[in-house]
Amino acid sequence: MLYIIGLGLSNEKDITVAGLEIVKKAERVYLEAYTSILMIDKEKLEEFYGRPVIIADREMVESSSDAILASSSTTDVAFLVVGDPFGATTHTDLLLRARELSIPVRTIHNASIMNAIGACGLQLYNFGQTVSMVFFTDSWRPASFYDRIKENRDIGLHTLVLLDIKVKEQSLENMARGRKIYEPPRYMTVAQCAQQMLEIEAEKKEGAYSPNTLAIGVSRLGSLDQQFVAGTLEQLAEADLGPPLHSLVLLGKRVHELEIDYIRAFAADVEAFNSAYEMEHGRE
Repeated sequence: MLYIIGLGLSNEKDITVAGLEIVKKAERVYLEAYTSILMIDKEKLEEFYGRPVIIADREMVESSSDAILASSSTTDVAFLVVGDPFGATTHTDLLLRARELSIPVRTIHNASIMNAIGACGLQLYNFGQTVSMVFFTDSWRPASFYDRIKENRDIGLHTLVLLDIKVKEQSLENMARGRKIYEPPRYMTVAQCAQQMLEIEAEKKEGAYSPNTLAIGVSRLGSLDQQFVAGTLEQLAEADLGPPLHSLVLLGKRVHELEIDYIRAFAADVEAFNSAYEMEHGRE
């Protein structure tokens, strides 16, 4: 059987009891290591599990998944995913391939950014579509996120923005020359995300948000040193939330005063926070 096991958000101890029991008896254990990362090294996992862990990068999962799946028809294989197994479409694709090969699959769920983001103080019921923000380049500035945010904002909903992770990426030159040389890992920060959002609003001018729109920067969610910083997009474009991973939540106009009271404690500048809230939301 192929077991797809969620690891949670932070460290080796976030795995569920059910997941750990499977890992300890599986023939092989893979760790998917490109849609997200844990805040510990692979060696920590191996020490805790008492088992070797095989790193499954994008190339292996997307191009060589048959090697993982083939043996799953005769042995138990554990495929570990940071967060929850269904937090990325890649893992749905793996399940579809297993189904085609008549390989039985069992999923072990865990916490993910999609539900743990409630720790920032905003009600999960009031979130709309989740969007992703990628690193801009000189020739590539995708802005599809903008329309999704505008749709959320038009009906008053908050937006969770997931930030880009570049792990084991090749430069265009090395890719063109077929050289297996990889760039250093990069993880987008809240400041970079906010700046790119403001750049796209300045280009489109459709009012999906503004420099004064309130947002919450989130870093290392689920860890002991998780951090939240609330402020305007303009403020967050200058904020430093420390090491990865980062994400950002843009407040919707349907925000409740209890939510505001909760997140005000995270404000970089309480006076500026209150002023921005009055400007965009007002009080009934």
